[in-house]
Amino acid sequence: MVKMVNLTIDGMAVSVPRGTSILNAARSVGINIPSLCYLKDLNEIAACRVCVVEIEGIQKLVASCNNHVWEGMVVYTNSPRVREARRVNVELILSQHNCDCPYCVRSGNCELQKLANDLGLSHLNYHKEPAPANWDVTFPMIRDASKCIKCMRCIQVCDKVQSLNIWDIANTGSRTTVDVSLGRNIREADCALCGQCVTHCPVGALRARDDTQRAFALLNDKSLTTVVQIAPAVRAAWGESMGLSREEATVKRLVAALRRMGFQYIFDTNFSADLTIMEEGSEFLQRLGEPGKYAWPMFTSCCPGWVRFLKSQYPDMVKNLSTAKSPQQMFGAVTKSYFAERIGVDPHKIRCISVMPCMAKKAECALPVMNDACGDPDVDLVLTTREIDRMIRAEHIDVHALKEEEFDSPLGVGSGAAVIFGATGGVMEAALRSAYFLVTGENPDADAFEDVRGMDGWKEATFRIQDTPVRVAVASGLGNTRRLIEALRAGKVQYDFVEIMACPGGCAGGGGQPIHEAQELAETRGQVLYGLDKVNDLRFSHENPAVQALYSEYLTKPLSHKSHELLHTDHEAWKMPLAPSKK
Repeated sequence: MVKMVNLTIDGMAVSVPRGTSILNAARSVGINIPSLCYLKDLNEIAACRVCVVEIEGIQKLVASCNNHVWEGMVVYTNSPRVREARRVNVELILSQHNCDCPYCVRSGNCELQKLANDLGLSHLNYHKEPAPANWDVTFPMIRDASKCIKCMRCIQVCDKVQSLNIWDIANTGSRTTVDVSLGRNIREADCALCGQCVTHCPVGALRARDDTQRAFALLNDKSLTTVVQIAPAVRAAWGESMGLSREEATVKRLVAALRRMGFQYIFDTNFSADLTIMEEGSEFLQRLGEPGKYAWPMFTSCCPGWVRFLKSQYPDMVKNLSTAKSPQQMFGAVTKSYFAERIGVDPHKIRCISVMPCMAKKAECALPVMNDACGDPDVDLVLTTREIDRMIRAEHIDVHALKEEEFDSPLGVGSGAAVIFGATGGVMEAALRSAYFLVTGENPDADAFEDVRGMDGWKEATFRIQDTPVRVAVASGLGNTRRLIEALRAGKVQYDFVEIMACPGGCAGGGGQPIHEAQELAETRGQVLYGLDKVNDLRFSHENPAVQALYSEYLTKPLSHKSHELLHTDHEAWKMPLAPSKK
């Protein structure tokens, strides 16, 4: 039985389980103690000293995030001493912070900015000396040292959740800061570009490379045909920073906004997600029929963060990856071949732009092997969900006043199986739905494989397709992925088909999604996607009429020569920096 502790916080009687921090005890009764560095169960190190409180009988102020309650404790969270100490601590942080807020991507959504405003700070009493910013700004992820507040969140998320240890403390004393570990620069590091450090940074010290001006330039070039695709998970999140409810923030309203901005063709990545299922599902069945010819299990290859992780951490297992490109890249290849022919446009004059919940997609589209349609990059530019929201605001579009508009045809049709690609387990479920049909000639119950749903970091199940048991596993988050792979390599588990997503919760929790203080919304967004699947008239990828037309008119069939040429890739044809040698 849990022992309860009784205490008083700001005159309020509080009873919480023993071992509760003062900060969480206060929050349990609606008393908010501000903090800049705290992340529950990850970063409880009192680095910022903003959450200090006064305890009756204790001379010094103490950090509330890493001190536990005791019986009879009397706490003051906003006494004159606490307020003054908090102001001083925030002023000291600001004295080393680049406060050029108007052009910071986190302006209006910055925890430090909000706290300074809440404290009523109108000037600084200390000399400002932010650290110099020195970073390769062409890399998809940008770190601005002049904005770092040394909260250590990025270190803890990367170490404890993603297991990559990209960040570490550098220097000592007043020069202490955060930098790439082992004295590396970011291009030398084995960063997966998952972006979890970005979404957990309280300020603008970490951000995705801003490609919005490049996108505006493409839209303004009348000699070009601009094609945009919207990823499944974007529709579950784009309205969050626009003040729209989830019911209002439909993908069709986003289509209307993009059309208002000047995109000529607006399509749905769900189309190529269905195409991915046809290729990847057929590849799995082909491998299943010749088990001695292939490395097992087969890994999905939709997530570029996961592919980067595997190539840098376990390069000997790259052969386990499906050769299928991701839906983003398949879409680009189809756009600059099949679609270009249909509309009679030179593919060299098409610019394919993606709206993705992901930062790793920015690196994926730039890979030298992703240019199979016409020699140009299949996808020219990737915008995160956050970037497309900024572009909508820059265009002064009132999203509340927009009426819903349809995707263009023919690459705008997608199934419910495709939309759940944005949630962990969704790719696996979609693949199994169609694999079952390809083997039996009959559709299963659309929800027959729902055991792979949910936020558990590592899920496993066995399903029967006719007389064949298929052992599957699903993992999201690279820390969970590492545990799964180590278990595979040790022979502790055996699977036939494995889905991995680099970000916890899948693309719904991607590194390019809107950022909300102290909120993890992957599960909420994932439920939106499952709801869209449930009400979709099409729930199987193989029933997508646009995909069927593509095969009958152009590709012939899954895994055909033309399909391999456009829709598959050699994952071993490019290297991650400092990847260990194959064993």
